[in-house]
Amino acid sequence: MLLLILGILLWMGMHFLPTLGTNARQALIDKVGLNGYKGIFSLALLAAIGLIIIGWRSTVPVSVYLPPAELRSVAMLITVLGFILMAASGRPTRIGRIVRHPQLTGLLLWSLAHLLANGDSRSLVLFSGFALWSLAEIVLISKREGPWQKPETPAWSADIMAVVIGLVMAVALVWAHPWIAGVPLR
Repeated sequence: MLLLILGILLWMGMHFLPTLGTNARQALIDKVGLNGYKGIFSLALLAAIGLIIIGWRSTVPVSVYLPPAELRSVAMLITVLGFILMAASGRPTRIGRIVRHPQLTGLLLWSLAHLLANGDSRSLVLFSGFALWSLAEIVLISKREGPWQKPETPAWSADIMAVVIGLVMAVALVWAHPWIAGVPLR
């Protein structure tokens, strides 16, 4: 469990650096250059993901609560919605006119869906960690950026593409879930 927690903390710390540690971030960029900073950031995130995966797989799950079986379908629907929001990120969409931070909101929904469907200790640590981090980032980034300037209304094709990409991601991850998480979907 320790490696899982360390991975989540490293993930959070690296992502909070641009938001909360702007002076430290700039000092690092001044010292190693922008590409050096991006390299360090990327390596730290890869290390965080590695720690999370190793921590997840090496932790024996202990039941904390028993989620109702009826919530599995709800959780799957929320997860698919989360993937659609993530796919809408980084491009002008009508979705982006409704949701200020679609990628972080998608990750929050993905995390909450997993908490609805899983009641074991390692799921609680992992998905609560990601949910809290994404919620904190939404608040901090919104505060830093000030009032929301909604993007221009794009063509419907951008939203259709986001939905298609989100659905393809969901199908691919349902298929790959046993290999990624070591847990088959039931």
